[in-house]
Amino acid sequence: MMAIVVRRLAAAILTVCLTAIGVMLFYGVVGSDGFDVLDAIRLVLLALSSGWLAWGACTAFIGLLFPVDVAAFAHGRDEPEGRVAVLVPIYNEDATVVFANVMAMYHDLAATGFGAWFDFHILSDSTRPERAAEELRLFRAIVTRYGVGNRIFYRHRSPNAGRKAGNIKSFVTASGGAYTSMLVLDADSLMRGETILEMVRRMDGDPELGLLQTVPVVIGRTSLFGRALQFSSAFYSPIFSRGVSALQGRDGPFWGHNALIRVRAFAESCGLPSLPGKPPFGGDVLSHDFVEAALLARAGWKVRLDPDLVGSYEEAPANLLEYAKRDRRWCQGNLQHSRVLPTEGLPFWSRVALVQGILAYLASPMWLLFLVTSLTALIVAPAPVYFPTEGSGVPIFPYPETGKAIALIIGIVALLILPKALMLVRALWQEDLSAYRGRFAVFVGSAIELVLSSVIAPINMMFQSRSVMQVLMGRDAGWPAANRADGSVRLATGFAASWWMMLAGGIGALLGWFFAPKILIWLWPIAVPLIFAPLVISWTASPLVGRIAMRSGLFATPAETGPEAVIRRAEAFAVELAGEGEDDGATIADFTTARAARPQEG
Repeated sequence: MMAIVVRRLAAAILTVCLTAIGVMLFYGVVGSDGFDVLDAIRLVLLALSSGWLAWGACTAFIGLLFPVDVAAFAHGRDEPEGRVAVLVPIYNEDATVVFANVMAMYHDLAATGFGAWFDFHILSDSTRPERAAEELRLFRAIVTRYGVGNRIFYRHRSPNAGRKAGNIKSFVTASGGAYTSMLVLDADSLMRGETILEMVRRMDGDPELGLLQTVPVVIGRTSLFGRALQFSSAFYSPIFSRGVSALQGRDGPFWGHNALIRVRAFAESCGLPSLPGKPPFGGDVLSHDFVEAALLARAGWKVRLDPDLVGSYEEAPANLLEYAKRDRRWCQGNLQHSRVLPTEGLPFWSRVALVQGILAYLASPMWLLFLVTSLTALIVAPAPVYFPTEGSGVPIFPYPETGKAIALIIGIVALLILPKALMLVRALWQEDLSAYRGRFAVFVGSAIELVLSSVIAPINMMFQSRSVMQVLMGRDAGWPAANRADGSVRLATGFAASWWMMLAGGIGALLGWFFAPKILIWLWPIAVPLIFAPLVISWTASPLVGRIAMRSGLFATPAETGPEAVIRRAEAFAVELAGEGEDDGATIADFTTARAARPQEG
């Protein structure tokens, strides 16, 4: 445990030092001609924003320095010590994908020789009649065609109180006593059978382990946006996750899915109350996963992320608009954690995780406010001669502030780029990258991903800033269904969703041009993506552009170039089940009489 304390302290000290350097450099620049209220506001915003960047960079550095010590993990015997429930919550989503993934995992577990220890439970909260009827039809189809009625179960819940957390709670209350542990998935989750079995063995070998989290890797995307996410998830996420793991101690994260939970620990510790007041800060706990991890840790259970567990997959939004829609719900849930922070008895590191979740969304409006206040300062302040040399595009600040300003800019860019650059260098130097189509493909993919993420970043900043503002204004996100299908976004749709940020980018550029034309070059990386946001949204969502990238090998990943058996099985079952959607007369009323029998607590 002392090693964990030392790592946390080192990460905190390095973060504070990097932030302090940035603050001092900025103070030296803005204080050269006096220090006013606007400068003080900018200084605070920069301190908070750069501090958040520095913490993320430090986490990545730790991930590079500390490999996972697999030998330290205890293991139980080969055969599971108790029955395991595999839970698949579904809410108005594509049932064909859900049932195909379930069948693939069912067969992959059977191939291990221990499939009889696992039961699958598809837990529907769907409210759209056509979606619910499709689920029932497909459940009947797999039971009839494959004879899996004794291992795969389905139930539909109405009313769906408590959303996903309530869905899991209903299962635990009704059937949890029949199982030792439960693997909680999302509707788009897919996991290798051997990985699931290894998770069970690790939990069996450590009686204090309450939750074991894997690192899901994105698969199945064809749009350019989705493929960039897919590449980043496969190439960078494992290292970042190693950093999180190196700092976690007994108080690791829970990301809501692709995690194994000890049923008794969950039942005893994770009852979620309805928060006082109305949404968005009151009502159901939306981002329940962080809270459940904190409650498990408070009760003395270990919560652990094991980044070495490969074979854990998920899908992701295929375009910026779906990504922003999901982010809106996550934003509300994370800001809601401000109500949870004062809860008595939570471990320190669990509180840190909650604060990180809050800052993950406050960072965008803080950067936006910093930009706005900096532009305002440029407008209201007497204009110094920043460009004494004709034709120069580099600003010259009053001596000796030029060097400080450039050092600050380089430092912020380094915090953004250096972690990925170091991961790339390490991979090019040490790893076999044939599964990514070779070193050159990885280098090109990393470079283009960096450019693409830089273009998308201002658009995401605006979407997230709007989300935070909506939450603070009391607007509830509701519970929109996820749409993970790879489909194009029309330019008109992109314009309708982003015209306001086009306007903001255009106004910012005009103000910069009018009051300090040569400063405009420093605004272009933010203003240009905002002005062309509809085009960026539409172009990155295009399946055609994505297919061209795929054929050229851009953003190739191991799961794509050499998909393992469970992925191939899921694709095959999706094709088989696609023809099972014909109407057989099923209705929602059938759910009360046609539900599969579930194991009950004995």
